[in-house]
Amino acid sequence: MLTLLKNRYRILRSLNSGGFGETFLAEDVDLPSARRCVIKKLIPIASDPQIYQLVKQRFGREAVILEKLGEGNPHIPSLYAYFEEAGQFYLVQEWIEGTTLAEKVERDGVLIESFVREILTSILSVLDTVHAQHIVHRDIKPENIILRSSDNQPVLIDFGAVKETMGTVVTTSGRNSNSIVIGTPGFMPSEQSIGRPVYASDLYSLGLTAIYLLTNKYPQEFNTDPSTGEILWRQDAESTSPELAAILDKAIQSHPRDRFSTAKEMLEALQVVRAIGTNFLATSPKTSVQKTAVIASKPTEVEKPVTLVRSSVNASGLPDWIKALITGSLVGCFMMGALVLNNYLNRSSNSQSTAVEPTPSPTAKTTTSPTIQPTIQPTPELIVQLAPETNYQSSPQSYTPPPSSISQKEATALIKRWQSAKSEVFAPPYNRYLASEVLTDKAYHDNISRSDGQESSIDWLENNNSYYTFGVQKIDSVENFVTSENTATIDVVITEQRTLYNRKGRIDPNASGFDKRIVRYNLRLDNGQWKISEYKTVKRFWKK
Repeated sequence: MLTLLKNRYRILRSLNSGGFGETFLAEDVDLPSARRCVIKKLIPIASDPQIYQLVKQRFGREAVILEKLGEGNPHIPSLYAYFEEAGQFYLVQEWIEGTTLAEKVERDGVLIESFVREILTSILSVLDTVHAQHIVHRDIKPENIILRSSDNQPVLIDFGAVKETMGTVVTTSGRNSNSIVIGTPGFMPSEQSIGRPVYASDLYSLGLTAIYLLTNKYPQEFNTDPSTGEILWRQDAESTSPELAAILDKAIQSHPRDRFSTAKEMLEALQVVRAIGTNFLATSPKTSVQKTAVIASKPTEVEKPVTLVRSSVNASGLPDWIKALITGSLVGCFMMGALVLNNYLNRSSNSQSTAVEPTPSPTAKTTTSPTIQPTIQPTPELIVQLAPETNYQSSPQSYTPPPSSISQKEATALIKRWQSAKSEVFAPPYNRYLASEVLTDKAYHDNISRSDGQESSIDWLENNNSYYTFGVQKIDSVENFVTSENTATIDVVITEQRTLYNRKGRIDPNASGFDKRIVRYNLRLDNGQWKISEYKTVKRFWKK
């Protein structure tokens, strides 16, 4: 390999190598400071000329996203440049000098709980920002979080989006796909292992990373409950407070539905523990209690640096009656705080079981016929009408059996859940797993995975580098509702604003608009879970 890339970057040494290429430490000779940087040489998994241009296009798109993420965020490396040279792809990123969490645990042993909470606070704030850009990191682990030497701040590195681009291949049917799964065994949840990561997948990986810091054990080293599959780690971290343990247990649940739905939700639960548990947290023999963090209050805000300040706690020398008073007060605060956190976690669990997404986030597609269907024409449509004799298999996800009938309120909640899922389903990362939680039969196959060789809605969007965004999305009223033991039909008046962006980043006016219409949803009990089996527009009031 050349020692001077792009006539600017001098290679100093190799840092590591893997299936996607090699990472180097380099210096920028064009700058007076000869600033050090990391250069990632990326190699496509397939050398087929058919997909070279596709990989190049996706590489550029992912580089733009990485640049946007790193701008002004102290916990994500800045992207300095990306380029192509001699048929290879390169990323030039900020060099983070420091110690990974894996190296710190290897050196110091298990970490104190207060320190682990500060790490969680920082990374959850980062994930809140990352997920707001429709990105799933997909490889959170102790090796990918660096404590920067200059300020001891945690920095999240090695996003999986570019790796996925390098894994692009063309299948035997001629479609684009990714031949490999991004992630690390043990820290990767089951839905990610089959190529369907969701935002809660990152929370699962982060939860197991925190458990590693508290136990010095990797996930594969723990036993599991044979009846539930639950990871049994608490006996290896007996000094961990019950409140934090409950949060981590929730984060590493097997099914995404049972975890925190967003990074912000997990961060709020952690703030409760922070407020009530500081004086009761166990400290390791090597490090005294760590304090304080500043948390970003909005998903898109750039958080201020977290300061990990070491201070000793010593209550010796106080009169006994003061010690007793302090102890009694702390015990009372601890008990009240435990009740508050328990109620919070119960409310969070209950809110997820109602199948209503907490924050509606959009996607539906335009319809020029009574039903909406993806098409290989420039304007895709989301709802499809197929021949009545077509027979479909149920979509794969089904877990907790609800009652065999559904109320109007529950049916409306299911429609709202689908509305809120659309912005993640029909825009990067094109979340098929989330769609499979809501759709089945015809609705699932038309939008997510067709069996007749044609493109589904997601296929069309991905292949054309297009995506939808949504403004107003609301259910104005329910016009009709009929239910039986295992099926139901509900007609709802929906007002929706959607915008389709094409491969050039421009708005497609033919597939964008603001309209009000009646949509008929057919629902079916699919292996114990109510899902939408088909939907179509039956009347349009107006369109702007």
